[in-house]
Amino acid sequence: MNTADLGLPVAVPSTALFTDQYELTMLQAALRSGTADRRSVFEVFTRRLPEGRRYGVVAGTGRVLDAVENFRFDETILGFLRARGILDEPTLAWLADYRFRGDIWGYPEGEVYFPGSPIMRVEGTFAEAVLLETVILSILNHDSAVAAAASRMAVAAGDRPLMEMGARRTHELSAVAAARAAYVGGFHTTSDLAAGFRYNIPTVGTSAHAFTLLHDTERDAFTAQVDTLGGGTTLLVDTFDVTEAVRTAVEVAGPGLGAVRIDSGDLLLIAHRVRQQLDELGAEKTKIVVTSDLDEYAIASLAAAPVDAYGVGTQLVTGSGHPTCSMVYKLVARADREAPGAPLRPVAKKSMGGKLSVGGRKWAARRPDEDGVAEAEVVGTGPVPEELAGRQLLVPLVRGGEVVAREPLDAARSRHIAARAALPLSATQLSRGEPVLPTEYL
Repeated sequence: MNTADLGLPVAVPSTALFTDQYELTMLQAALRSGTADRRSVFEVFTRRLPEGRRYGVVAGTGRVLDAVENFRFDETILGFLRARGILDEPTLAWLADYRFRGDIWGYPEGEVYFPGSPIMRVEGTFAEAVLLETVILSILNHDSAVAAAASRMAVAAGDRPLMEMGARRTHELSAVAAARAAYVGGFHTTSDLAAGFRYNIPTVGTSAHAFTLLHDTERDAFTAQVDTLGGGTTLLVDTFDVTEAVRTAVEVAGPGLGAVRIDSGDLLLIAHRVRQQLDELGAEKTKIVVTSDLDEYAIASLAAAPVDAYGVGTQLVTGSGHPTCSMVYKLVARADREAPGAPLRPVAKKSMGGKLSVGGRKWAARRPDEDGVAEAEVVGTGPVPEELAGRQLLVPLVRGGEVVAREPLDAARSRHIAARAALPLSATQLSRGEPVLPTEYL
């Protein structure tokens, strides 16, 4: 859900300059050569997963749809391009009327993917489709990287809630997108109010060490916070001495204190000590929240600790070491002439260095074994085998330039949980390994 669903106003700036200059210069050259209107098919895929990852997560689809809708060249943008001398007047005139009027198919948001999966397929004239390359890749590469990290962290956390807290560790706009992607991947809340406003993600947050240091004593700080936010608040207890802080926190808030947060030190050891102390003080229901540069491995190491929730920042918004998915946007089929009904023929890059691509307009399906567990990602260009007809992964996202696949963010989040659960159990292992499903081409 975004703010439009809540009846809130949202500024919708043009996304037309979220692109590389060569997209526009290719357009100009194609217009001059008479090839701009040839029907074309572009596909988004990755040749490999980040090293050691077992699966990828599709995220950012909803943002792609927003970007496509708002890819418009207004007078200000055209004036900028004119002043820079980037394009000639015929091309500028063509851009003034630009609207994407083609079709887009893709894996639905939250679905998992593997090397070679045609995550998104963009069909239209070369001119209208080529312009979307950079903005689509920018969104999918970033959001899918964060969602994949979030998914691994969610697996490690089990039933314990995860809070996204990475806004201060990345660009302010990336922070909003990261919070959205983290929610798709399994996080429960965010500290970023812009993400809460735009996407209706639940928000959390109470105080930092600065609030404690502002006051003359830790007791004064705790008292001010409890008086303001109530006894169900979360008190930060590691500014000075954790044992003393926990004692003071319970004295101030009473045994009904909502939670304490630990942000430094040996989290495993401290959590056990704090849990014992809370229980001895009669605060058996007070929860323990831990933060402090967590990643999926640190979360997994705390599985046996008496921890109730995790707050994750830097490692999440940077993809836990893999800030991009290396997705590419390649022309895989095109017509030989401009006629609308002209047949498509496969095209593919054949250069050396591991950057080969497979030509042809593709479908994809996930084949299950006899127990219903996924066993292969099947990608083909010919007829779909009858046994896979009902298991195709690509769904229509845009038809004739109109978005047809709007959905609440919770739908993508639920879809991811189901898709991950349908994979072999080894998919959830945090140890490095090969993709959990092979990709088979037909």
